[in-house]
Amino acid sequence: MSIKSLPERGRAYCRGYVSAITVVPANDPPRFTAVVEDSTAAYRENPLVPRAKVRLVWVGQRRVPGIEAGTYLAFEGMVSNVDGRPTIFNPRYEIIGRPEADA
Repeated sequence: MSIKSLPERGRAYCRGYVSAITVVPANDPPRFTAVVEDSTAAYRENPLVPRAKVRLVWVGQRRVPGIEAGTYLAFEGMVSNVDGRPTIFNPRYEIIGRPEADA
């Protein structure tokens, strides 16, 4: 399933790359947020087309090992709409490695 076709509510399994992460200040409750963009979208050919994005939020975590900008991953969880953006709280995820030829 592509990020563009995520349901407004319900379970979803998808892949994409991390375009941004947010780390909250030390005095805020722990939360780690990553914005993931669709890796198969046609917007790569036309930069004027808005990018499909989903927000992944790990509650109680200040850091998630291996998750940083540019990481390609598969993720699964319950989608909900928060502030107009599809959001998945505490998703299951798998970091997808690049083939050695691409490294």
